[in-house]
Amino acid sequence: MTDLKGRWALITGATSGFGLATARKLAAEGCHVAITGRRADRLETLAREIRDRHGVEVLSLVFDVRDLARTRSTLGEAPDLLGKLDILVNNAGLALALDPIQSGDPADWDRMIDTNVKGVLHVSRIVLPGMVERKRGHIVHIGSVAGHQVYAGGAVYAATKFAVRAISDAMRYDVLGTGVRVSNVEP
Repeated sequence: MTDLKGRWALITGATSGFGLATARKLAAEGCHVAITGRRADRLETLAREIRDRHGVEVLSLVFDVRDLARTRSTLGEAPDLLGKLDILVNNAGLALALDPIQSGDPADWDRMIDTNVKGVLHVSRIVLPGMVERKRGHIVHIGSVAGHQVYAGGAVYAATKFAVRAISDAMRYDVLGTGVRVSNVEP
């Protein structure tokens, strides 16, 4: 999939950081984009920018990847999105605090695990069947070097990125022979 013109990509966590940059870059290559995030105002600003600058179609979808029901309904209600996606960029993620386990906040742990791991699983579970059925697609997970090398105070974040690496590796086996590719980019 080197020519992106006219293809459709879904980018989670597109309101900042890697997700924002990815949406801009894909649109610059002529790819239509479905951008997701929790902040509607930022999504709308990005959608206007992309439409004005690149003339591609843009869908703004507001949901939190931690909420499976909302993720499923929002993606399912988007006009034929699941039937035309060529690329999924599972980018939504966060790193909270640098506390050691003995003083860490379990609420922060839950948010990181639910976003960084379960969010990847939720969105992949919803998007992947259509890709397998069409025998084409590319899923890109945004991992981290923390998925290979831990650091002080980063036990939970690193664990989530180790999980993303494992999900990516196992998913490649799951889609073997279907025409779907899986990558794990590790900034």
